[in-house]
Amino acid sequence: MSTFQRAARPEGAPEARRERPAGDRPNQRPATASAGPKPRNRPRTVDRTPPVSAPAADPGERLSKRVMQLKGCSRSEAEQYIECGWVMVNGVVVEDPPFRVQQQTVTMDPAASLLNMADVTLILNKPSGWLDGVEEEDDDEDDAPRPASGPRGRGGKGAKPRVDNARSLLTAANHCPHDPAEIRLLKRHLLHLEAEVPLETGASGLVVFTQDWRTTRKLSEDLGSMEHEIIADVAGEVDEEALQKIARALKDERTPLPHTKFSVNSSSEEMSKLRFAIKGAHPGLVAYLCERGGLQLLAMRRIRLGRVTLSDLPVGQWRYLSVHEKF
Repeated sequence: MSTFQRAARPEGAPEARRERPAGDRPNQRPATASAGPKPRNRPRTVDRTPPVSAPAADPGERLSKRVMQLKGCSRSEAEQYIECGWVMVNGVVVEDPPFRVQQQTVTMDPAASLLNMADVTLILNKPSGWLDGVEEEDDDEDDAPRPASGPRGRGGKGAKPRVDNARSLLTAANHCPHDPAEIRLLKRHLLHLEAEVPLETGASGLVVFTQDWRTTRKLSEDLGSMEHEIIADVAGEVDEEALQKIARALKDERTPLPHTKFSVNSSSEEMSKLRFAIKGAHPGLVAYLCERGGLQLLAMRRIRLGRVTLSDLPVGQWRYLSVHEKF
């Protein structure tokens, strides 16, 4: 008896096919493996929805090209006419030279001229805690002594938080609605603006942005002799002793300081206002003098630069420098 027992066929399984000797097989084609029942061919679903063709784009022509035809001028001159606000499309001023026009009506202001393309200067009332637009956050250093405290806009140790830049306020939305200059706002007036007069981050008040190279030269060359008027708010009442301490600090030969005039504008038990008139821009000087006088500085703002005043310009808004205003 064999040691290994033949495995029983599972119930329901087909009986194994017995192999026939090679010589007993009939002459027939070799069998192919069956892949199962052949699937029926399903009819293909045809999408008979007609294709939607995109309408042919009619880009028209550049507005500057149309102006060239109207004025018989060069392309650069046409772009200048457009950027100066002299060109209207269907009665609406368009300041973008690449603007595309088709059948619209393009007209030009009868007073259109390229002789009055004057560069502009903007006066901004910078909020406290904003960069002045002149330098980066760590670059507003000055030779004046540094106070232990004051409106410097600096945080604690470690990574410094992001500080907003006053340049971001130079938008059409922040243009003072009661601007006495009565200059029509153009997009090009908010481009290519230079800032030359620093103001510490913690202070508010007058900062200048200009496109005029003559104003830039005036502010850079005469900055040291130009008078800056600053109002400082201090806690409590300012007595004579505090004023004497400030005067001694200005005369101290060990720490040479710029020429400075100061006086009390108003004084009360809660808060007092000191007025400083300083030759040149010296960030940190007012805070230092208040510290030497034993005064707690609450806020400070620059209200005048040379002969240009901040007047009643609201914080965060800007205005044009009028033609009759000179620094």
